[in-house]
Amino acid sequence: MANNAFKYNPSINYGFWKDLAQPFFMLAPMADITDTVFRQIISRYSTPDAYFTEFVSCDGLCSAGRQRLLVDLQFSSTERPIVAQFFGARPENFYKSAQLAIELGFDGIDINTGCPDKSIVRQEAGSALMRTPERIPELIAATKEGAGSLPVSVKTRLGYSFIDIEEWLPLIIDAKPALITIHGRTKKEMYKGETHWDSISRCVDMAAGSGVLVAGNGDIENRAHGVLMAKQSGAQGIMIGRASMGNPWIFNIDGCKKDQAQADILKVLLEHADLFEHHYQGVRRYVTMRKHFKAYISDFPGAKLLRKELMQARDSVHTRKIVDEFLSDYDRLPLDTT
Repeated sequence: MANNAFKYNPSINYGFWKDLAQPFFMLAPMADITDTVFRQIISRYSTPDAYFTEFVSCDGLCSAGRQRLLVDLQFSSTERPIVAQFFGARPENFYKSAQLAIELGFDGIDINTGCPDKSIVRQEAGSALMRTPERIPELIAATKEGAGSLPVSVKTRLGYSFIDIEEWLPLIIDAKPALITIHGRTKKEMYKGETHWDSISRCVDMAAGSGVLVAGNGDIENRAHGVLMAKQSGAQGIMIGRASMGNPWIFNIDGCKKDQAQADILKVLLEHADLFEHHYQGVRRYVTMRKHFKAYISDFPGAKLLRKELMQARDSVHTRKIVDEFLSDYDRLPLDTT
């Protein structure tokens, strides 16, 4: 479904965003979740229109700790187009990080102005920038200068303590990023309560005529739901985050997790575990996989018991042993599907 009312602005560098049919679908950046392994698993079973990295500190990339952070910017050829998301508060470091994104072969750069994590807010970055919104255009300008031909986008929320988009969103729109993605909650709300899609629609109206693309984010259940919310809000794009966990089929029109056989879900879980260990052995702890196990295992007999067992998995071999033993005893398992 294309938004025929949208008009591109020749003064904006859209990069690949201009080539996408609307509404386009994006895999959200999620810390310690959407690493390259997770994105590769997604790419094998469905196809978002764009992938985002986990957010990475600009200050860290411009320090002696750069090498450690480069792990978070790894990606494969199957994850295209791929957008590097950066957080920080210093324009000069956004400039340098944008230049690094060119060197690493990214397709776009995104500025995080919405992360509610306390450690990020203490750095006056992420959602803290909504308290001093006049700084955001400076970050956009510096990133554009360093990005060369790469398009620059922004991810944000509806406000810090309350919804006040009329007070600061025009500053971002006037800075002309290619895209603004709005998570439909405030920083104070975190991830609680319903997403304010009516306010996302207001954001779309505010950007109308500017040529800045607007995408909505928050509680999208599947692709069909995203198409509906895009139609109702007028958003040109949809970003899916938490619902993608344990559900690499989420970007398909049909055939999502609920349509998969239990054996197929467990097969993908083991595939994910093997790929994680192969890629990150000695770099990231295997316990990172536990949050993925929780997401994969639900809605079939014995799910609660299997989740409990997988929380003890030491490595991919141990994980496979647990799953094999579960399947061998399947006929005798309790009918607990939670």
